[in-house]
Amino acid sequence: MHPILFEIWGFPVYTYGVLLAAAYLLGLQFALMRARARGLDPNRVMDLGIWIIISALAGAKLLLLAVEWDTYSRNPAEILSLVRSGGVFYGGLILAVAVAFWYMWRHRMPLWQVSDSFAPGIALGHVIGRFGCFFAGCCFGKPTSVPWAVTFHSEYAARNVGTPINIPLHPTQLYEAGAELLILGLLIATERKGRPFPGRTFWGYMLLYGISRFIIEFYRGDVRGTLGALSTSQFVSLLIVPLSIIMLVILGRREAPAPTAATARRAA
Repeated sequence: MHPILFEIWGFPVYTYGVLLAAAYLLGLQFALMRARARGLDPNRVMDLGIWIIISALAGAKLLLLAVEWDTYSRNPAEILSLVRSGGVFYGGLILAVAVAFWYMWRHRMPLWQVSDSFAPGIALGHVIGRFGCFFAGCCFGKPTSVPWAVTFHSEYAARNVGTPINIPLHPTQLYEAGAELLILGLLIATERKGRPFPGRTFWGYMLLYGISRFIIEFYRGDVRGTLGALSTSQFVSLLIVPLSIIMLVILGRREAPAPTAATARRAA
């Protein structure tokens, strides 16, 4: 655990912020590499990536505001803390996907080919981002006696994000980083297996992440919003998982156009 990476003239540089920036930059660079390999316009993809980053940051903070509205409404000054907070990943994912779909529709970009280019980059960025959570002490797990439990000792993290100190906890940040790394490997390894079709990689990511997030939420110990017996993220997972399955079935049933027909359309 190392919430402050270093200081410059007395000003702290936070490990979470550095890793979050690295997550966005590396994820975008990976998406650009994949887009070029698919013959997509790299300049347009770069612009799309910037829109995705901005909307992801905004969406994550907006969902955190909605989930913790009781806390922020009682103490409006705490709203300023959203600036340094990472927010809720699902909020960022949902708004980023919505903005990306709008951008691709507006600029007539191939929707599912571009989405497939970005999906592994999202997974890669999430791996790095969760390590940032681990160093900051946020998104911590419940107390446990498992052999791989982690114990935090930073009083700064306890004051800043409420991390329990001197108590063995589930390393839920590492659980999610490991799950995302596994998802990334599966997406890359299976992308050309079977009968590939546009949209399979993107919706495969959404499906696998929804399942993993639903399970990991049972081990989270930090305070976050709930809807009945489920956390907000579990509720969103229950919506995303069946939607992903439906989209995979629909897109998988589409037949690729014959070469002559495709050539005729390009000529037209």
